[in-house]
Amino acid sequence: MRDINLRAMHCFEAVARLGSVTLAAEELGVSPSAVSQQVRTLETQFGVRLFRREKRRLSLTLDGDRLFQTTTQAFGALRNARNAISRQKQVRSLTIRVSPSFGVRWLGPRIAAFSSANPEWNIRIDATPDFTDFDTEAIDFDLRYGFGDWAGLSVTRIMSDMVLPMCSPEYLATLQAISDDPLEQLRHARLIDSVKMLYRWDVWLAMKRIALADLSYPFRFDRSSMSIELAKQNGGIALDSANLCLSELERGELVPFSPAFRVIHFPAYFLVCPPRHHTRRIVKRFTDWIDAACGSHEAAVRTLLAAKGCTFAQAVGPDFLDAA
Repeated sequence: MRDINLRAMHCFEAVARLGSVTLAAEELGVSPSAVSQQVRTLETQFGVRLFRREKRRLSLTLDGDRLFQTTTQAFGALRNARNAISRQKQVRSLTIRVSPSFGVRWLGPRIAAFSSANPEWNIRIDATPDFTDFDTEAIDFDLRYGFGDWAGLSVTRIMSDMVLPMCSPEYLATLQAISDDPLEQLRHARLIDSVKMLYRWDVWLAMKRIALADLSYPFRFDRSSMSIELAKQNGGIALDSANLCLSELERGELVPFSPAFRVIHFPAYFLVCPPRHHTRRIVKRFTDWIDAACGSHEAAVRTLLAAKGCTFAQAVGPDFLDAA
């Protein structure tokens, strides 16, 4: 590369691309004589003529055209790289990891509001059940579902969950045609198992002191969104989060199975990250936003369920305190 005069190449490429020494000089911010001198230097170095000069017009020679094809591609690539690096330095990014069902059913429909208020930030959402290893992964924070017992991390509660059996009105009608007793209805019901829920059917039944002769699950899903969808399609009773299906409850596509069973209410959704991540202004801004959004949503769910005759029981922690 030592024998390549990059300044002269730059001047040549600009003259060949613009077809004028004057225009090239304006683009490069130098005098026309300086551009002409650099082109002559390049012609001397290569030992060939690069331009034909005819009546104040410049046209490339065969050698000049060959050199121009190479230099214009090279300088174009350099300009693209420069622009990409410049844009990357200006871009601000926020990367969030979230459980799939919460991401799809709750965060997805709302993240545009946060983005509109923070248009200078690019937001990436990684929807996966796997928790972040903050020592090896470039994630700003997790939105986790659990009991909040993650040692060594900053854990901020953003929303409590409200879990209850739910089904479609049509499916409930078929059970009510069998019996007026909710316990008898349960014995004839198809139970949809959401395997990632903290309160699953076996735990819920034990808490309610209900014994079923044959506790079996025709359907088992590792995504609440799938359990909720099947329940909506008359597939059975889902024991799941009312927070994730508020719209279905509002539209009457899902209904509480029986107000006789109190809604289990417990802290369940948390913003989790190393304490040092809170020094980022965008993390603080997102924390404030999601805390307000979750608070409003939680209040709306509680109001709707109460209007449908439901009552609530607090259950705290992995010991499953009595919420019967």
